[in-house]
Amino acid sequence: MKTSKYQRRFYRDWVKDKGLHITQIIAKETDLRIATNKAADKGFIEEKIRSYRWDIEKYINKDHRFLTALKPLAVELNAPSIVKAMAEKAKSVNLGPMSTVAGAIAEFLGRDLLKQGYKDVIIENGGDIFLKTRRARLIGIYSGRSKLWNSLCIKIKPKDTPLGICTSSGTIGHSLSFGSADSVVILSKSVSLADAVATATCNRINFKQDLQKALDFARSIKGVSGVVIILKNNLVSWGKVEFAH
Repeated sequence: MKTSKYQRRFYRDWVKDKGLHITQIIAKETDLRIATNKAADKGFIEEKIRSYRWDIEKYINKDHRFLTALKPLAVELNAPSIVKAMAEKAKSVNLGPMSTVAGAIAEFLGRDLLKQGYKDVIIENGGDIFLKTRRARLIGIYSGRSKLWNSLCIKIKPKDTPLGICTSSGTIGHSLSFGSADSVVILSKSVSLADAVATATCNRINFKQDLQKALDFARSIKGVSGVVIILKNNLVSWGKVEFAH
């Protein structure tokens, strides 16, 4: 059983960001690792995170279902932009809006930083990544018990960014999951969509025979550009995915 307690993001110890400036910010449940081409304005970032969290928390206070719903939830027309984005992307895969929260915060903050003139921005929020880069980057896939894939990476080219790269697991981490996949990685221009699709796909996998149907589901979602699914020693993939070691 996975715990609801905070788990240290040990995989960050393996990240190599040569030439980039690293900023780590924790605000309640939000724990971001941000890599940028120039020193980040920490005050600006903290202000944006507080603003997005406030928008979400205030909406939850207005409608408690937003926090706990496991199915799509209609939100008010005048709801904050991040709330509407979360609800919209979650609806596309028949999930509740909080399934997209980590990806949404990374995405909204990432676009804020691009508007501020940053050229390289990598925001990691619990396995959900917003990536804008001027050179090719390798994104490692951590699959826990699947030692066979420990050194596997996905190569991301600058022309394909900004890009969302989101991972869901039924065996690693504290997030709610109804599946048993070791790692489901989804690529999409929308980080919040990638977050939702990763969760929904992972929920569909318990046995090896579930892999193809889960892959077909993920690739059927408009806006998804790549899929990688790992279950023990089995790997399936689709789309714009270039593997590297």
